[in-house]
Amino acid sequence: MNNFFQELAKKLAERWITLLLLPGLLLAAATWAGAYLGQSLDVPRLTGAAAELGRTLALRPGGVQALLVVVLLLVSTGAGLAVQALAPATRLLWLGRWPVLCRRRTARRRARWHHQVDRRRHLTRDHPVGARTREQQRLIDDAAGKANRIALAEPGRPTWMGDRIHAVEQIALNRYGLDLPFAWPRLWLVLPDPVRAELNAAHSTFAAAVITGTWAWPYLLLGLVCWPAALAGAVVGTVGWARARKAVADMTALSEATLDLHGRTLAVALGVGDPAATGPISLAEGETINAVVRKGR
Repeated sequence: MNNFFQELAKKLAERWITLLLLPGLLLAAATWAGAYLGQSLDVPRLTGAAAELGRTLALRPGGVQALLVVVLLLVSTGAGLAVQALAPATRLLWLGRWPVLCRRRTARRRARWHHQVDRRRHLTRDHPVGARTREQQRLIDDAAGKANRIALAEPGRPTWMGDRIHAVEQIALNRYGLDLPFAWPRLWLVLPDPVRAELNAAHSTFAAAVITGTWAWPYLLLGLVCWPAALAGAVVGTVGWARARKAVADMTALSEATLDLHGRTLAVALGVGDPAATGPISLAEGETINAVVRKGR
């Protein structure tokens, strides 16, 4: 038990340093530099001020120095906790859960998607498979690729990441007849451990990217006082956003594959599928599963 608690304390300390302390210290340093310099970028002046601050602190008694270190640690940790508290807002922003401007942007994305889908359908109709040239096939593939880059199903969210998750729900409903928000918790309980581990890893990567992107907010706010901080915030936000897009792509691809490979496991576990059957579930089986898991709701 002692070894267990030692390892637990070690991991907690590592997470505290990585997620709270170091980013908080960087933000505290940036805030001090921004307050001192304002909108100017006078590096020699800043380095001189830092050296003077170091000399001043060195002349203080040891107790005062220790107290200042404790205060700095508390401030940095508090800043980290405050930023993590803002993470749900970043998540909602990236996933398209907006209180305003949602419908208009979603309508534009839907129109672009339908344009590419209609273009692909017209090309497929005008150029049958048997008489299709390589260039004609390239045009069809190009239209399909452009539609998929917008969304993998008809857009229902104002953002790419939101539509990726929305597409999984639509595919589950249209292909398998599953109401995924109700069926997924039951499916999760019957999944093999390796599958759950892969899904958890993808979700953890997305959560970490959201935290990274959330650190952009205080730097952008600080940019009102010191413009270089806004540049740092833009870089941090872009890095977090790019990582989140990759994580969402992986997470939704794994979720769709889970439906393909383990939907029948759920059907058998609920007693609505034939244990001897193989392959994905049918629409009728999915609708029967819905009747069980929704319970009339």
